[in-house]
Amino acid sequence: MGLDDTKICKLIESITSGFPMGAAMFLANGGEHIRFKYRKFEGVDSKVDVTPEWLVLDGQQRLTTLYQVLNSKKATNTRLETNRDSIIKRYYYLDIRKCLDPTADRFEAIISVSEKKQLTTNIGRDVTLDLSTREKELENLMFSLNITFSHNDTEDWHYDMEDYYKGDGEYRNLFRDFSQQILRPILEYNIPIIQLDKETPKEAVCQIFENVNTGGVPLTIFELVTATFAADGHELRKDWETIRYIFFLKK
Repeated sequence: MGLDDTKICKLIESITSGFPMGAAMFLANGGEHIRFKYRKFEGVDSKVDVTPEWLVLDGQQRLTTLYQVLNSKKATNTRLETNRDSIIKRYYYLDIRKCLDPTADRFEAIISVSEKKQLTTNIGRDVTLDLSTREKELENLMFSLNITFSHNDTEDWHYDMEDYYKGDGEYRNLFRDFSQQILRPILEYNIPIIQLDKETPKEAVCQIFENVNTGGVPLTIFELVTATFAADGHELRKDWETIRYIFFLKK
């Protein structure tokens, strides 16, 4: 599971504002000293089995979240800040007018909607914002973030906007400014990367991993060791579950 809904909105706020979001740490895959069993980012729908060149040691939650928000057509799996045990699905939009308003709070321009692409009140009975169709996105001038990295999808959205507003120059200029001031900086956003080469000893990787994973809901050392054993075909987690059952649950 990645970040909660509020933290996702804060992350989007940072990126669209050009603020730093912290560094990520990668380990070169395929070294002789250490091997890990890897998995794809949550939400990746590719059925092609590839061998990664780099493994993410730190920053996996942020990168997974950014992939889901900016590049996946599926809703992002997240949770409420007040209820971390319940998974919810969200799509994220940018309010174009608020993004371009220098007096507006950028955080308020980030709209998180349900899997149905709606905002509701009164326990879901009253719909306060409906973005379930392209026409309703255009009517409310809400840009879906999950098409940001698709040039074709962004262009289609732009052409649909031109048609919807019948070529009105005001809206043409609005999207031009939005594209230049908001979308382009997202596409050009740089994340500092720390790279560990293939010769990094296992002990050093474990120590670095322990040092950097001190906040949020990070991977644990146990998960790192589990990945090491899994690379050799041994499922350490099953061993732990068996031991846990024998010594704690069976009593």
